[in-house]
Amino acid sequence: MNRREMLLSMAGGLVSASLGDGAAVAGVARVKKKRLGIADFSYNIRLRAERAGGVKGGLGEPLTLLEHCHSIGGGGVQMNIGIRDELYTRKLRERAQRHQMFIEGSTSLPKGQSDVERFDAAIRTARDCGAEVVRLAIGGRRYEQFNEIGEFRVFAERALRGLQLAEPVARRHRIRLAIENHKDWRIGQMLDMLKRLGSEYVGVCVDTGNSIALLEEPMSVVEAYAPCAFSAHLKDLEVAEYDEGFLLADVVLGQGRLDLPKMVDVLRKANPDIRFSLEMATRDPLKVPCLMEKYWATFEDVPGADLARILRYVRARPGEEAILPEVSHLPLGEQVKLEQENVKRCLRYASEHLNL
Repeated sequence: MNRREMLLSMAGGLVSASLGDGAAVAGVARVKKKRLGIADFSYNIRLRAERAGGVKGGLGEPLTLLEHCHSIGGGGVQMNIGIRDELYTRKLRERAQRHQMFIEGSTSLPKGQSDVERFDAAIRTARDCGAEVVRLAIGGRRYEQFNEIGEFRVFAERALRGLQLAEPVARRHRIRLAIENHKDWRIGQMLDMLKRLGSEYVGVCVDTGNSIALLEEPMSVVEAYAPCAFSAHLKDLEVAEYDEGFLLADVVLGQGRLDLPKMVDVLRKANPDIRFSLEMATRDPLKVPCLMEKYWATFEDVPGADLARILRYVRARPGEEAILPEVSHLPLGEQVKLEQENVKRCLRYASEHLNL
């Protein structure tokens, strides 16, 4: 059995239930429409402003976020629900059902045996709210977070131990854990970790853009993770050169480089039940300093061909030079307004062009 067959086997029992409608083999055009959800990070500016101002009942409150996303046409919410009592979870679940919205959770791995109880309570809360998938972001931008390969290896082993503690909890609650490719794991490392776990309850939250920061071509990333994809972050990207590498900017869906219709099609064919959540980060471009020595400190086996391929991708923009968004100079109120408008524009594009 090759690697793809192994991953398909792992995911098969979880994605086959809805094949009866025949949509899986027909592509985007004939799949029954499932509206695009919204990941809470799409409101990062507003959430930070609310926390700084001590706002209560804002979008940091799951019920409020759910209602807000419903009001602008969102089909669901991926969010950190926390640990809630039975009354709250029932109310959130019933509200989502009334609006015909899905809920996905988001939490962190247990840091050790003493943290399993906290993790169990978070997974139980998500389950009781109606979630079937909980997204995990294990690391950050590895080229910023670590200074040498030994640090990354320690991080990787700690992540595996955390997943080994988390998997029995997920299995007991019948909740799927979806690890995001969060500018930390390259494809081979992620798939190797999943193979070592060998669990039908642990897969991937496929972010359509993150892994370009690790010199991986976006479509190749989607195709590699599709057989084990439980969830997806939908975003579009624009890139441009700078003296230390390239700049990476989130842009409104349809305005960037990514072939979003094909990405959605690939993921739907692999898992007809997959839910897509918008992750539209309204912010200044991120710097990916891939021409600097520090960037390479945690990479042992990345071929030069990958760097060359991504630099060609960055330079291959037809027509005028890319204009990347800059928002940090704006007053906070204008940033919050722009963030909201970006989310709405993305929802419109997804409805008109992606059958979402």
